[in-house]
Amino acid sequence: MTDNPSHELTTHGVGPWQGQWPDDPRYDPELLEKGDTRNVVDRFRYWSVEAIVADLDERRHPFHVAIENWQHDLNIGSIVRSANAFLAEAVHIVGRRRWNKRGAMVTDRYQHVLHHPDIADLVAWAREHELPIVAVDNVEGSVPIESTVLPERCILLFGQEGPGLSAEALSAADMAVEITQYGSTRSINASAAAAIVMHSWVREHAR
Repeated sequence: MTDNPSHELTTHGVGPWQGQWPDDPRYDPELLEKGDTRNVVDRFRYWSVEAIVADLDERRHPFHVAIENWQHDLNIGSIVRSANAFLAEAVHIVGRRRWNKRGAMVTDRYQHVLHHPDIADLVAWAREHELPIVAVDNVEGSVPIESTVLPERCILLFGQEGPGLSAEALSAADMAVEITQYGSTRSINASAAAAIVMHSWVREHAR
């Protein structure tokens, strides 16, 4: 799991458990006593973080998400949140170890987050685990995501807002895809692009 996960923010949630407590080790006694205001789906109410992670680990999808982090991009937290929503196997932060967790909305507590100091280290990890790298950027040679099929097991690699993927990342990728756009802007927000691509994977492969 990620180092120093972000603080759990409260939502409306539910109050203390009413009636006899369930005899189930997945439930957290403190949450049963005080209520559960975490940002989790209802089936995980009152469960401990460890129990939720264990449940997710049994169902994770075989795609990974990697993000270059050279400029402390504010989008990284939102990408981690989307990776949790679409049940990615893991998120890989490439570059700076520290990243802005605000947009993650505490989902980094439930998502495996790995760090790589540079692209070479990510590539070595990908080759060791036999995972092709899919670069996502609107550059020459990219194919429209709407007309291609993403590999079932892969690493979806995203760049930073503005500069996009580094030249080293693009050269290391096994394939490159882009999201077709129809307006005047050259690119869409990095976290929005990541969510679109992850959902494309889900539509193609999730059962």
